[in-house]
Amino acid sequence: MRRTVYNEDHEAFRETIRAFIEGEVVPVHEEWLAAGQAPRDFYYKLGELGIFGIEVPEEYGGAGEESFKFQAILSEETARAGVSFGGSGVHVALCLPYLKAYATEDQKKRWLPDFVSGRTMFAIAMTEPGTGSDLAGMKTTAKLSEDGTHYVLNGAKTFITGGVHADRVIVCARTAPPKEDDRRFGISLLVVDTKSEGYAVGRKLDKLGLRTSDTAELSFSDVKVPVEDLLGEENKGFSYLGQNLPQERLGIAVGAYAQAAAAIRFAQEYVRERTVFGKPVAAFQNTKFELAACKAEVDAAEAVVDRALEAHDRRELTAAEAASAKLFCTEVAARVIDRCLQLHGGYGYMNEYPIARLYADNRVNRIYGGTSEVMKMIIAKSMGL
Repeated sequence: MRRTVYNEDHEAFRETIRAFIEGEVVPVHEEWLAAGQAPRDFYYKLGELGIFGIEVPEEYGGAGEESFKFQAILSEETARAGVSFGGSGVHVALCLPYLKAYATEDQKKRWLPDFVSGRTMFAIAMTEPGTGSDLAGMKTTAKLSEDGTHYVLNGAKTFITGGVHADRVIVCARTAPPKEDDRRFGISLLVVDTKSEGYAVGRKLDKLGLRTSDTAELSFSDVKVPVEDLLGEENKGFSYLGQNLPQERLGIAVGAYAQAAAAIRFAQEYVRERTVFGKPVAAFQNTKFELAACKAEVDAAEAVVDRALEAHDRRELTAAEAASAKLFCTEVAARVIDRCLQLHGGYGYMNEYPIARLYADNRVNRIYGGTSEVMKMIIAKSMGL
């Protein structure tokens, strides 16, 4: 069945992205893997191509698109080629929604033009050592100075994707103690200049997968953050974080579906070329049955993703629906990628084959953005359970 979720503009964008990946990413991706990150100047190329400005309003240098479908196409095309755009994904997918929703007019004028060009790369810092998904338990503090001109930021964050190359980081910090009946009160969002004194990038974390993504530890020691760089209202940051979660989880669902579809493509190519006992692996009934079963699962994931994309564009995607899409697609991807790796035999375990890297990259989908267990809790709550 032909997909109806994309129109001619989307498909033209897909062709542009596919050509860009083939020309600018595939030839150097092995170098990025060895280095453990994409080079900083690559982000300027993404800016020139217009990737960062798709959903930025025109008055700030963007294209003014409201649809998330262009980001979905990026996920599909990078997965198809077995590459990534480094840690730049959070720049648009995670950070931009906060800037669009909560930045003042002055802040948008200061930040968004350079956001679009790639001159200022953004990351977001929520997770802390020892807190994990319990954001209300964060220890990082931001105390207002006596003269009221700036906050003094102290604390540490971990698992910060894009943290090495970031020029600005949206830091979640406590600006007031929690209330007795509301642990979530007192958290604020500060847009921190990474060149500030006392701001430090610690280890670039050595991850199982997503090897080209610069994920780091950050620390803050008496970092002065101007009050003009407070994002939204003081002490209301936790509610802001929750409002972007459906889109974040939709993005993970799309990425998982795209990875599963790519795994089938890689496996099909391999089994046709690989000969065992005098005939191609593709000729064995087990191979055909395995790939057919994988295809059926990916078809179902595609339907879930497309329905969620349409709902999101109509501004109707609920938290429970996004959680359901993430849970289903990430679990499907895990099964499909594992089965496709098995069809590669021993070569599937070699990092020179894209299926091996995909196997490692995919695993985090069931963890970040809320674990599969958290997704089940959200879905169950929506069922009245």
